[in-house]
Amino acid sequence: MNIYIAAPLFSEAERQFNEHIDAIVQSCGHQTYLPQRDGGCVADLPDIIEDISKREYLFQLDCKHLDQCDVLLFLFDGRVPDEGASFELGYCFAKGKRCIGYKTDARSFIDGYDNLMLDCAVEIILQNDQELKDFLSQY
Repeated sequence: MNIYIAAPLFSEAERQFNEHIDAIVQSCGHQTYLPQRDGGCVADLPDIIEDISKREYLFQLDCKHLDQCDVLLFLFDGRVPDEGASFELGYCFAKGKRCIGYKTDARSFIDGYDNLMLDCAVEIILQNDQELKDFLSQY
């Protein structure tokens, strides 16, 4: 399967965690699209790429890979879910793609739940590396 990893990528800790998750997914035999690696971080790119702004370039590139993925893996961890990752989840859900979640963070929106628009868009929320490995090894 081709799995798009939707996650925050703005701090060193976030990028390291994303790479850790990416390694797990690949170790289960799946291909990944990791935006920080495969598209780049907006702050690190030149202002113009292929005659368009870097922001438009990254948006188009990520949408192309969202269209090509079989599954979206949404990383919930953080004080609040990442805005870009939330868009990516909604985009894939609307296109009828499989969406799964991963959350090790105990914080929640209300009463132990995250925002229902995110919770209800994923078929399952895996809570640790072993659950992720077990789930992905089935496919």
